[in-house]
Amino acid sequence: MYKRQFIGFLSIEPLSPGALEEIDRAVNELGLKGIKLGPVYQHYHPADKRVYPVYEKAQEMGLPILFHQATVPGQWDPLEYAHPLLLEKVALDFPELKIIVAHMGHPWENSTIAMIRKQPNMYADISALFYRPWQFFNSMRLCYEYGQMHKLLFGTDFPVTTPAESLEKIMNLNYVVEGTGIPRVPEEEIEKVIHQDALKILGIK
Repeated sequence: MYKRQFIGFLSIEPLSPGALEEIDRAVNELGLKGIKLGPVYQHYHPADKRVYPVYEKAQEMGLPILFHQATVPGQWDPLEYAHPLLLEKVALDFPELKIIVAHMGHPWENSTIAMIRKQPNMYADISALFYRPWQFFNSMRLCYEYGQMHKLLFGTDFPVTTPAESLEKIMNLNYVVEGTGIPRVPEEEIEKVIHQDALKILGIK
């Protein structure tokens, strides 16, 4: 039986006045442990220099940043800010900053895999991927072939789906190739992703 534990991340409007002060308040008063940003939703380029003070502060305070760097359905949300490759400039300018690419940057998972391979402090989560089983399988298989399964973090997209449903789907990842000659994702590699110690990886105490 696992003990349920909640660890909160803050979210801010990074271009607004007082953003840095809000980070201080959220960490020191509320005890939050990371930051969630969505450039495509918040309508800014991830490498906009005006946002750099936020990244600098996060790096100094040891706060990982989870980026929704993936497609969205909203008509007015600019996809030009959504591609995961836009985070490479951030990773290069803030090499100690822990970066997580949400949803493996779908539908650009291949770009995300290439980046987490070359950037030591960049990771990806697998939340919201099982809705598209074939794409999910191919992304996981490609990540395995590149030897980057250790850079994946288990995620659920809660409350849209549940941890139990997400766990079931990843454990049955290979069903789409059952009875074919297509190489599977080894079950032991799937187990490693499920049991990855995300807190240790991200430096969260």
